Amino acid sequence: METNLCVAGFGGQGVMTLGKFLASATCDATDRNVTFFPSYGAEQRGGTANCFVVISDGMIGAPLGDVMDDLIVMNGPSLSKFLKTLKSGGTLFINSSIVDEKDVDRDDVKLVKAPVTEMALEMGNAKVLNVIMLGVYGGYTEVVPPEVVWSTIEHKLGKKPKLLPLNKQAFETGLKLGREQRA
Repeated sequence: METNLCVAGFGGQGVMTLGKFLASATCDATDRNVTFFPSYGAEQRGGTANCFVVISDGMIGAPLGDVMDDLIVMNGPSLSKFLKTLKSGGTLFINSSIVDEKDVDRDDVKLVKAPVTEMALEMGNAKVLNVIMLGVYGGYTEVVPPEVVWSTIEHKLGKKPKLLPLNKQAFETGLKLGREQRA
């Protein structure tokens, strides 16, 4: 089985970090193959930034393709730019705090709405919106066991232990929302 994921949003929304956490968790704690392909450059801090993560039971022929199984969009411009890459039957995860579901002009994909910006602000720190969305993605897809993803987040944030409680809350909140929408 192979899963192709694109994560896109504004620079500064933690798009790359979300992708890195997922790729690292897969690489470090499973026997699956993974690639992480970021798009950096002038798009940081305000422009549209994106990354691709491919998770596979077999060899990965190319780091990214033209067709995505899953798409996470954190803003409207990213929806406009990448929606056409989502395959029919694929799953679209939107930051419904910013992205209007009326702008999703496809009825052949599954839609998972998560108001992650609003949720992060309610938790007191907008910077955890990517960890909430990672939880939503993990809870909905179960592509990688959630405990493995959390272990990776915990390890990556280990030098800043004061960040762990809020990030744990954010991840668990996202997991719950993702599982509820899958049910």
